[in-house]
Amino acid sequence: MSPTGPTQQQIPVVVLAGFLGSGKTTLLNHLLRASRGTRIGAIVNDFGSIEIDAMTVAGQLGDSTLSLGNGCLCCAVDASELDVYLEKLTRPAARLDVVVIEASGLAEPQELVRMVLASENPRVVYGGLVEVVDAAEYEATRERHPEIDRHLAVADLVVLNKTDRVSRAALDRLRACLGGAASVVESAYGRVDPELFFDRRPSAERVGQLAFEDLLDEEDQHDGEHGDHCGPGCGHAAHLHTAYESVAFTSAAPMDPRRLMAFLDSRPEGLYRIKGFVDFGAFDARNRYGVHAVGRFLRFYPEPWPPGEERLTQLVLIGSGIDVEGLHKSLEAAVAPAPQGAPDEPAMWGVLRYVQRAEAEETGELGAADDEAPGDG
Repeated sequence: MSPTGPTQQQIPVVVLAGFLGSGKTTLLNHLLRASRGTRIGAIVNDFGSIEIDAMTVAGQLGDSTLSLGNGCLCCAVDASELDVYLEKLTRPAARLDVVVIEASGLAEPQELVRMVLASENPRVVYGGLVEVVDAAEYEATRERHPEIDRHLAVADLVVLNKTDRVSRAALDRLRACLGGAASVVESAYGRVDPELFFDRRPSAERVGQLAFEDLLDEEDQHDGEHGDHCGPGCGHAAHLHTAYESVAFTSAAPMDPRRLMAFLDSRPEGLYRIKGFVDFGAFDARNRYGVHAVGRFLRFYPEPWPPGEERLTQLVLIGSGIDVEGLHKSLEAAVAPAPQGAPDEPAMWGVLRYVQRAEAEETGELGAADDEAPGDG
């Protein structure tokens, strides 16, 4: 098995973008506070804007944060230089679970995405482009920076921030203006559920700082009861999940590769993340296929079935405004029919397009393609 497969999990690199004042740093601080055991590495343009207390709680001080104060990241470094930073953050000794690149307010998000996709670091996988938008200042921002339309067009997730300053009718009009295929979630004070960005470790797997994290749990409850500290509703961490829907799908019958790829190639608007494992049955009896999709980016990771493990397809789909029942029906329609003779080998070619070439060669599979950029999947 290739070292980039699920047996040695790749680290998602999330690009966090948005114009000045949109709330990127507030959102990043929230993720640091709400990580609850997940270790976050950060590349930021201004270290001084990151709250030291939040980073202490999340265990992120020191080598887990890199400060770039020499201008926009997309202008200051190229892909090979970014790899130097990513190499430092993704080395095994760092034990990080996700890396967040907080871009300058004037950066070109598409260039940063290209740099991440061009990374030669086998421990890195693209984790999505998140564009933060100030809902109260959207029109004014668009007048000053018309390029926001281009940024939103390539985003995988749009966070409409500062919604507490905007009426429901105005928010509905803004969401209608955004359109596009990106998933859109609303937030106040940058508070979105970390599940959209990374998979938090269970409490039994927390790494250090447990007393601080337990204290923050109590502070969140206190803030929710009294409405102070960080704004109305800030403490209702348990309610953050209302911003999106989650679909769990399990099948004991194998999936048909052509049918599954037809679904994945036409993913509906608002579907932001897909994760889990796929059983293709006789189409590849040796391997199960880990799947990682964010926005329009897609990757499969074949690995041998663990001895004695039940062969199931288990997927979780996360998005905003998605048709839960429709997604279930689409996945059920992708289940392979009863086997009739030998499997059709070319049926797997569509899947193998999204397997990294080194993995496909090592496992002896056919026709894997190079990395796919967002929009190609």
